[in-house]
Amino acid sequence: MNAHTPERSPSRTGSGSDRNRRGTRAGVIRAVALVVLIGGWLAIAGTGGPAIGKLSEVQTNGQEAFLPKDSESVRAANAQKGFAQEANLPALVVFAADGPATPAQLAAWKQFAADLPGLQTEAGPLSRFLLTKETPFQPSADSTAGLVVVGLNAITVNLPGADGESPLDTVVASLRAAATSAAGDGAVAHLTGPAGFTADLGEAFAGIDGILLLVALLAVLLILILVYRAIVLPLVVLFNSVCALAAAGGLVYLLAKADVLVLNGQSQGILFILVVGAATDYGLLLVARFREELTQHEKVSTAVYKAWRACLEPIAASAGTVIAGLLCLLLSDLNSNRTLGPVGAIGIACAAIAAFTLLPALLMAGRWLFWPRTPRFAPVAPDADLASVEAAQHGVWTKIADFVARRTTPIWIVSTVVLALLCIAVPSFKASGTSQTDVFLTDVDSVPGQQVLVDHFAEIAGAGEPVVVIASEGVAATLPEAIGADDRVSSATVLTDAAGATVVVDGRVEISVVLNIPASSPQAASAVTDLRQIVHAADPAALVGGDAAIQLDTTDVAQSDLKLIIPIVLLVVLLVLILLLRSLVAPLLLVFATVLSFGASLGVAALIFNHVLDYPGADPAVPLFSFVFLVALGVDYSIFLMSRAREEVLLSDAREGVLRALRVTGGVITSAGIVLAATFAALSVIPLLFLAQIAFIVAFGVLLDTLLVRSLLVPALALQLGKKTWWPSRISR
Repeated sequence: MNAHTPERSPSRTGSGSDRNRRGTRAGVIRAVALVVLIGGWLAIAGTGGPAIGKLSEVQTNGQEAFLPKDSESVRAANAQKGFAQEANLPALVVFAADGPATPAQLAAWKQFAADLPGLQTEAGPLSRFLLTKETPFQPSADSTAGLVVVGLNAITVNLPGADGESPLDTVVASLRAAATSAAGDGAVAHLTGPAGFTADLGEAFAGIDGILLLVALLAVLLILILVYRAIVLPLVVLFNSVCALAAAGGLVYLLAKADVLVLNGQSQGILFILVVGAATDYGLLLVARFREELTQHEKVSTAVYKAWRACLEPIAASAGTVIAGLLCLLLSDLNSNRTLGPVGAIGIACAAIAAFTLLPALLMAGRWLFWPRTPRFAPVAPDADLASVEAAQHGVWTKIADFVARRTTPIWIVSTVVLALLCIAVPSFKASGTSQTDVFLTDVDSVPGQQVLVDHFAEIAGAGEPVVVIASEGVAATLPEAIGADDRVSSATVLTDAAGATVVVDGRVEISVVLNIPASSPQAASAVTDLRQIVHAADPAALVGGDAAIQLDTTDVAQSDLKLIIPIVLLVVLLVLILLLRSLVAPLLLVFATVLSFGASLGVAALIFNHVLDYPGADPAVPLFSFVFLVALGVDYSIFLMSRAREEVLLSDAREGVLRALRVTGGVITSAGIVLAATFAALSVIPLLFLAQIAFIVAFGVLLDTLLVRSLLVPALALQLGKKTWWPSRISR
């Protein structure tokens, strides 16, 4: 044998059948793994899906779900528990006639009050839920209205029944129906106060696991059909998103049921939007890369693996950024903010896991998923003109990339100036809180009821929600008089027992302060601030609580959260970007662009809310949540762009790498941005001011980030800086 001719190894010449058997065995193992994987996700969907419908059973939409942690109002509420074993949840029934009430009307309203203990509700007799059997009727001074204060037992009326639902909604509905019947012709009846507002809030959130989810899924499906122009593939991507949502919903349900975390309607709605939007975005990125790989690899399994490997790092970085940003909310002193952190993080984690496992398994079905636009195996020849090939595949984005390349400096300057000008309106964004009556965007019974209370019972407008003062026994004789000197105070009385003796607990007394303004109004918050000065001057250890104090503390804590959490979120996002891009300049560039985009979005929102929609203001948590979502989610598209740019720069140069990344990712990232904007816009179907404002800011901000920041500003800045973009990595050298 020729010395230069390699001798074939026996293990290779005689092992053709062995290789065939190994190939067959590997194919069988792969098929079994796919069946097990898809079967496992079907099992998750089958168990988690029904749990989504039961999330309302473990929701907590009362004040305890939103209270600021360890604030004075919370400490006052805890101290008050020692004075009374049963918490009061007042339901204020008001009657109003067109003119002076007739004797018959007054008699009917009085009889309604007398008959209330025997009123039958679907949850049983009303007497089961009353603190006292006394429900006195009080006519207004002008004889045109009447008031009945119904003291409900807050514990009993909120205790879940056999069906998992609390009786509050049923009790309130029965009271409203009975009051309407007793009002008679020429008069109206409303139920307001804490019980009325809580029931109406629960009713507003009732559409979260129905209409909100349906609108979001239909919007995503429509966009996927337009993007893919295929029949099966949109359903595959949507199925992946639904399975991710089922996993997240089931896990959140179990944790909320076990009291590991607190779930409220606001967190549930945002969870749905986050999971559907993120899972679909990850799916769009993976499918786009899969389609690209199908043209380069004949075997479907190879194309799936190549796409999965290429998308693993950017999707993981994207999910990690959002999860880290959401978990920063754990630093908040507001229950509503803290609970959203882990709930949202669970949702994003499930979306990423589904994108890494279920979707690749489904894509193994092959090229026919793209029918009728099936990608063909057509690898690019080594001597082919790559620019011509990409121009044919990505026509619009090739033109945009060429435009950015020709007008680099004007583009980043003009884009920056436009965004900066929009930021000018940010100081006019009113985020100092709103009254309880401004929360609802649709007509609810408690709002006109509150107005009747203010119009006809101004002297006791805050009777249902008094300010509570817990002070030392030594000031019990003088403090009520000092409090009563405020002209916004109708009365200040020390709690006594049945014999008329002052109730003393641990050397402290309870003073009930009735305001002549509604407890939910901004004026009441101002009154609490002044009352605290009076009370603390007499007793530095005294506590001032009640609903008005809770709203004041909530607003103050939310504003301090903005100053604390926003810098931490920026730092966390910056660190994730540094780890992903192995650079310092590129992450700083992306964070700068994203913050500028958020400021522009908030400025536009201020103009729209103040001068077009005429909103009364916004909760302080609105800019905080919007910032977390826009920075964490908005930077995703820059992550997808710049991670691909880094990959291409390693194969060519700093300039061509950025331009090619823009060409090949432009379509899919724009589609992902439209999907996320549409899902967040779906939040506006819930008729609450808070969610509608977040829906607008995030949807507008995502579109702005997708169409302007990521398409023009970031590529132009990267081209302007050239290799310096990647400093100090070796690419910069």
